[in-house]
Amino acid sequence: MTTGDRFEKLVKIMRELRGENGCPWDREQTHKSLRQYLLEEAFEVLECLDEDNLDELPAELGDLLLQIVFHAQIGHENNTFTIDDVLDNIIRKLIDRHPHVFGEEYVETAEEQSKLWERIKRKEGKESILGGVPKALSALLRAYRLQQKAAAVGFDWPDIGPVWDKVHEEMQELQEAVKSGNQSEIEKEYGDLLFAMVNLGRFLNVNPEDALRQSIEKFIYRFQKIEKHYRQQGRDLREVPLEEMDEIWEAAKNERENR
Repeated sequence: MTTGDRFEKLVKIMRELRGENGCPWDREQTHKSLRQYLLEEAFEVLECLDEDNLDELPAELGDLLLQIVFHAQIGHENNTFTIDDVLDNIIRKLIDRHPHVFGEEYVETAEEQSKLWERIKRKEGKESILGGVPKALSALLRAYRLQQKAAAVGFDWPDIGPVWDKVHEEMQELQEAVKSGNQSEIEKEYGDLLFAMVNLGRFLNVNPEDALRQSIEKFIYRFQKIEKHYRQQGRDLREVPLEEMDEIWEAAKNERENR
C-alpha cells in the first residue's frame, strides 16, 4: 500500500465515522468542540519530542493528523472546504515560499531563509510583519515568535551585549517597582523583564517555551521525590522543615543530573 493509498483510507474511515451509520460521538463533533483535542494532541507530540521518545512519536503524530482530517471532513459536510483544499494550500505555500528550492532565488543560511520568508509573506498581502502569530499561543512562545519576526526585518540588537544590558535594566526597574509597593507597576515591570529574558533566550538560541517546560519537569521530579520520601516515613509534608526538604531536593537533583 502506497502513502497515498494509506492517506485515502484514513479520509475514507473518517467519512464513515461521520456517516449515517457511523459513531455517535464523532457525528456530534464540530470545529469548536474539537479545539481541546487538537491542543491535547499537539502537546502530546511535544511531550514525545521533549522526552526524545521516538517509539511513541509516530502514534502521537497520527493522532494529530487525525484532527486535521476530522476538521476537513466537517468542512466537506458544511460545503466550506475539503481535504483537497487543505493539501492544495500547503503544497502551494511550500512551493511559493521556497523559491530558492523551486525557483531562481539563492539562499545560503537559515537566517537568510527567514528574511526571504517574511518578504514573501508581505507580498502575499500580510498587513503587518507581526501578523500570523496566533494569540492563542502561550505568552512566552508568542513573545519569542514576535521578536523573531521583527528581527527578520532588521529590528534587532546587533549583538548580545545590549540584550544583557536590557535584562539588567528591567531587573532594576522591577526592584524599584517592588519598593514602591505599586502592584500595577510591579506587574508591568515583571512583564518587561520576562520579555527581555525571552529576547536573551533568542540570542542564546534557546526557545523559552522549551526551556521552561524542561524546568517544570525537573521541578515535578524533584518535588515528587520529596513527597515520596516523607510519605514512606509517614510524615506530613507540611510539618517538615524547609531545610530537611531541601536536602532531599538536592539529592534528587544530583540523581537526575548523574543519569
